[in-house]
Amino acid sequence: MTDQASGVLDIRADYMAQVRRKRMMDGIILVVFIALMVTGFMIADDRNAGGFWDGLHRFFDFPKEVLSEAIEKIGELPANLLKYLPSLIETINIAAASTLLGAMLGMLLSLLSTRGMAKWPRLIPVFRRVMDTMRAMPEIVIALVLIFVMGGGPVPAMIAIAFHTAGALGKLFSEVNENASLKPVEGLQSVGASWAQRMWLGVIPQVAPNYFSYALLRFEINIRASAILGFVGAGGIGYELRNAMSWGKGQYDDAMAIFLLLFLTIVAVDQLSSVVRERLTHGKNQKVTT
Repeated sequence: MTDQASGVLDIRADYMAQVRRKRMMDGIILVVFIALMVTGFMIADDRNAGGFWDGLHRFFDFPKEVLSEAIEKIGELPANLLKYLPSLIETINIAAASTLLGAMLGMLLSLLSTRGMAKWPRLIPVFRRVMDTMRAMPEIVIALVLIFVMGGGPVPAMIAIAFHTAGALGKLFSEVNENASLKPVEGLQSVGASWAQRMWLGVIPQVAPNYFSYALLRFEINIRASAILGFVGAGGIGYELRNAMSWGKGQYDDAMAIFLLLFLTIVAVDQLSSVVRERLTHGKNQKVTT
């Protein structure tokens, strides 16, 4: 009995020592993080043309100027909305095409990097590192390289967003795959089905709702990304926004119309995709009648 009690005390002492070490490491990481943030802010503030605190009182000057001009020309707002509607449609098309291509490639990479489903199990680490690399590369960097090679337009933006989307969705899809049952796959394999048939008939029906849910979420993100890439010449409504803002005073009513279009579109897509994702993952809410 004494030996058992001493063993319990030893386990407790080891556990408390691990807790203390974890708390100490967490504290060190927090201190280092705060120090890096403060140091980075100080360096950025020193290299800036004007100090952050010195220019803080002018933070709202530009939005105020844009709003005042937009209010003065409020009568031109409907015409401006119609004027930039084709550019908005182009942005949505870029986001939709890149989401579709990225989801298809991400699905393939996720199946190739999931244990129990991979066609070449030894290459699972390779496919996972490929997805890590695709996620790590920002869309704007890829777009800038492609614009230099291919010239400005929506195609570089689509390729850049699709590349990053494939890595991001591939990671999410692989996590979904791990929760899928392998019994249908084993059954199909026993009757001589190919790898593609096993995945398409045994795995995809199980994970399709979650796949579609994640793809819709990524579509929302890609709309914002495609608008941002327009600032570097990748087409879409972001390109029009950059032009309107670069002209300065006199074109701020156009910039406000573009802001409004983007805001309404993102809100609408966000609400619609939230409803669709909710129904996909949880099904329709059944009304209880009494």
